[in-house]
Amino acid sequence: MKKLLLTMALAQAVLCMQAKDGVSIRRNQVGSYPHQEQVIVVEGANPSGKLRVTTPDGKVLKLKLTRKAVSPWSGKTRYIINLGDLSTTGRYQLTLGDEQCDLVVSERPYHAISTSVLRLFYLVRSGVPIEKGGVYNRPLGHADTHVLVHPSAASPLRPAGTVISSPYGWYDAGDYNKYVVNSAFSIGLMFAAYEQLTDYFAQLNTDIPESGNQTPDLLDEMMFNLKWLMTMQDPYDGGVYHKLTTPNFEGFVMPVDCHQPRYVVAKSVTATLDFAAVMADAARLFEPFQQDYPGFPAQAAAMAERAYQWAKANPTAFYHQGRITDPAVTTGTYGDGSAADEFFWAASALYRLTGSQSYLDEALQRQPQTFTTPSWGNVASLGAFEWLAAGMESGNREGICDAMYRQLLAYCDDAIKGVETSCFQSPYGNKPYDFGWGCLAEKCCCQGMLLLYADKLLGTPKYRRYALENADYLLGRNATGYCFVTGFGDKSPMHPHHRPSEADGITPPFPGMLVGGPNPGQQDKATVNHDYPSNYPDESYLDVMESYASNEVAINWNASLVAFLCWLDK
Repeated sequence: MKKLLLTMALAQAVLCMQAKDGVSIRRNQVGSYPHQEQVIVVEGANPSGKLRVTTPDGKVLKLKLTRKAVSPWSGKTRYIINLGDLSTTGRYQLTLGDEQCDLVVSERPYHAISTSVLRLFYLVRSGVPIEKGGVYNRPLGHADTHVLVHPSAASPLRPAGTVISSPYGWYDAGDYNKYVVNSAFSIGLMFAAYEQLTDYFAQLNTDIPESGNQTPDLLDEMMFNLKWLMTMQDPYDGGVYHKLTTPNFEGFVMPVDCHQPRYVVAKSVTATLDFAAVMADAARLFEPFQQDYPGFPAQAAAMAERAYQWAKANPTAFYHQGRITDPAVTTGTYGDGSAADEFFWAASALYRLTGSQSYLDEALQRQPQTFTTPSWGNVASLGAFEWLAAGMESGNREGICDAMYRQLLAYCDDAIKGVETSCFQSPYGNKPYDFGWGCLAEKCCCQGMLLLYADKLLGTPKYRRYALENADYLLGRNATGYCFVTGFGDKSPMHPHHRPSEADGITPPFPGMLVGGPNPGQQDKATVNHDYPSNYPDESYLDVMESYASNEVAINWNASLVAFLCWLDK
């Protein structure tokens, strides 16, 4: 693995010598399939008669300008060029004046990056030494075998100050805390992809310690986080703590150098329902793999039902960080003022598991009226995935399943409107509200996943073309010219807001991380020692460590990238 990481770094360095920072050619820097619609975008002067494309066997292609587009925000002019049917695999060289770059056509252009973005979850494991990370190996940090029950989480049989053990799990984002809401959402999103790609994931090897057992590596990685989640349920009443955290964010140091006490904080209805949903799904999905995890499905099912019962008894137990004292807590909030979507997801998952009428009744009561891209703050689509998957299994599209099916197709048809007049030939990135905190995950990757899900339901490739266009945007054909996944492309983030990448003394950050992306809100502007290069929605991105608003990483964002790119790679 160390050899692979060094090879990736060398390849990136070579590509960087070929391309300039101020690129005018915007293209997918990772690769594309043969016969895929091959589109590049040139910013600035009209490239007609100046752009040269050389095939892998040395031939020069004749090019035709497809159209011109003007940004509604910056007024910049872009030229969209369809390179036609590139059927030969290999590296095509693009030359425009002094600028040179490659366009890679491959039978499996997304395989290396898909493997890397899933493997990232191994690199952010908590509570164990990282020994298969190559140059990113590190000693044990945050064993979490001595965690305190915060006063906000106290109960009669677990009073404040009680010491519990809560090891394992994933570090959530750029920080070192662990949050039930985001962890459960991340697992739920990847479970949804796994159900549609079981054969693919059965073959995908990410070189983790569990590789080689009888369970797919994706499920093994989910189990590492599920083991932590199980410790977050109060065994005496079934409620689930909202998060395991230090009172304040740690500095930019390695895990072994962190010394603040860690607490489990406040039970919440949203964390408890997310826990119930993901445990119900885990009970189903791990049933065939009890040779590696004996007894787990029954245990997970029981914990899911107990959690749901607690949530029904405490429907307004929302997390309010401002009420947390002694000590006060200032870390990530993951607060939510409505649990309707969480009830829908949990009830749907438990109905699939148990067939109980009470869960069906709850799902009917809570079902959404429109399809939205999944996010930790709105998990209704994860509930919809439960019904769509069940409908595919049974061939029955009645009731909720039919409603979710029609809502999904309506969403997809709306998403692809305007692509032919857009600046970067993609469904994503054409509206101001496409940009903001975590937009590349929740708006771009998740939209791509929904387009692919619709194709699976229809049994046609109607939307795949548009999903590939979102991948093109994400990987370089955009207003910034960045490939937004670390370690890939010739212009990718080098300074993400990520503590171990900053503190480990290794120049390249962890590979396979998706950064949040352009964020015109610039919530970090007052504390960042650099000016944003632009206030335009699609250019408001800053590759500096301090920029948590545009350059942080997070497990839920990488989960969306896993679901999207692995689906393209299958």
